[in-house]
Amino acid sequence: MVSKNQIKLITGLQQKKYRFAHQLFFAEGIKVIQELVESNFELVHLYTTQDDFEDVPNDKKTLIHENDLKKISALATPNTCLAVFKIPVEKKIIETGLILALDSIRDPGNLGTILRLCDWFGIDQLLCSKETVDIYNPKVVQATMGSIARVNVNYIDLASFIAQTKLPVFGTFMDGKNIYKSILPQEGIIIMGNEANGISPELEKLTKNKLAIPRFGNLQKTESLNVATATAIVLSEFRRNNF
Repeated sequence: MVSKNQIKLITGLQQKKYRFAHQLFFAEGIKVIQELVESNFELVHLYTTQDDFEDVPNDKKTLIHENDLKKISALATPNTCLAVFKIPVEKKIIETGLILALDSIRDPGNLGTILRLCDWFGIDQLLCSKETVDIYNPKVVQATMGSIARVNVNYIDLASFIAQTKLPVFGTFMDGKNIYKSILPQEGIIIMGNEANGISPELEKLTKNKLAIPRFGNLQKTESLNVATATAIVLSEFRRNNF
């Protein structure tokens, strides 16, 4: 049984202001929840329609009916479980290796996919501008498929950080140097821009190394790539150059 107060709290966490106020977020689905339970994220409570998650203490687990799960789920078709976690304190940024920076990424699905790409390509540090969608948005958490537990994410004034870093800074631009013909380092900051507008003029001025993913189509009419797709190509090239 889920109380009215619990329903109000959990459904409220779909909004950023309530996540911030309570310092809580929720995740849905066995895989994502299991990944978070096994990580450093602190579990507040688990609601499940099945007698599973044997490693979760009984005082932090409630067996509920499917109808109750529908009341608290953010999904059109709810999974079998939902768990509430505490939002952890952001860790210190370590300026070594490859760092990915996101400039005003607004789509939750794109952010979740990009975080999975960071996990896949061994990018431990993801920097987000303050205009980027919240990493604890339920749609983002769902899209990460558990990778949120393995990548350090910081929300910062991106321009100020880029202006003072000693690492080489790379960005993707239509008029940049062909990435397939570029010698790419093992350390640096890679900036990916907004879905509609690309990298902002302020950050473009701070980007000394401009890269481009060339188009191969005969008509050359495709304006741009999806930012998550572009990120996959860019990270793949950086890693391939240093394999």
